[in-house]
Amino acid sequence: MTGDWIHDDLDRYNEYESAFETRQPKRKANHKAKIAPRAQLNTVAEVGALESGFNTTYKPGVFEEGWLLNSLKPFYDMGLLADVLGRVKGGKEANVYRCEASEMAGSGLLAAKVYRPQMFRTMKNDHAYREGRNILNANGSALKNTDNREMRAIGKKTDFGMEVMHTSWLMHEFKTLKSLYDAGASVPKPIASAPNGILMSFCGDNHMSAPTLGELRLDEDEAQPAYEEVVRNLRLMMGMGVIHGDLSPYNLLYWDERVTLIDFPQVISMQGNPNARDLFRRDVTRIADYFAACGVDTDSQRLFDLLWVE
Repeated sequence: MTGDWIHDDLDRYNEYESAFETRQPKRKANHKAKIAPRAQLNTVAEVGALESGFNTTYKPGVFEEGWLLNSLKPFYDMGLLADVLGRVKGGKEANVYRCEASEMAGSGLLAAKVYRPQMFRTMKNDHAYREGRNILNANGSALKNTDNREMRAIGKKTDFGMEVMHTSWLMHEFKTLKSLYDAGASVPKPIASAPNGILMSFCGDNHMSAPTLGELRLDEDEAQPAYEEVVRNLRLMMGMGVIHGDLSPYNLLYWDERVTLIDFPQVISMQGNPNARDLFRRDVTRIADYFAACGVDTDSQRLFDLLWVE
């Protein structure tokens, strides 16, 4: 197996684009085609990134060109990022890229999680996760009820309001990673955040990224310590009053016999979210079912009763 894989969504969009282009009506000889606003922004962003010296080994596809370089350029400007080497994961909300760190950042490999354009996102029903948690600004500070412009925009679901919610979603993940890493959890080390991405430590090597447990079936002697490490992390998170909210074997990386928990944008508050109990039960059911299939003596009800504290 290989750790590098490409999300099918972009392939389908590429196929659609090719089909769409073949169906365009014939244009008059003096006709000048209009450029869609999104395409104009992508072109400007890409040219700006290239002119600043930010050239990457990885050559993005047609639906990545502008937004990818624009999203990663802040890390280049911070002096943290030297190159983008390849895409290693595609998800509902974001793609992850293997990057080369700058000398200032200590060289080596980094992972850049880049949130995909709104038109490509598929995550729905996020209200269940957002209940009881603050809306964060780009500095990670909670918005106040007196921040009228932002609150009105969110209520009306304007473009600006959607951008405010996007920023909050991203900053919740970055702040959660930092808190968990500082507390000793098995999570990637957060390096920096930007308006559309998070830079963190990379799990893998120059040839492949760490596979998820969902792509593997561990032997029993491997599964037992991995299970115990996941339970340790669940305890630690609950001690901090937070729940992953979308934990599964596909959010657990496995490398050098170590487990790493990833993907925290939907992290929820145990006390503030009325859905916390149900979402936590779903998390532990997925975990218990996976490890039970690997030979670990566990089940979802026992694990839930062990960890849940009212």
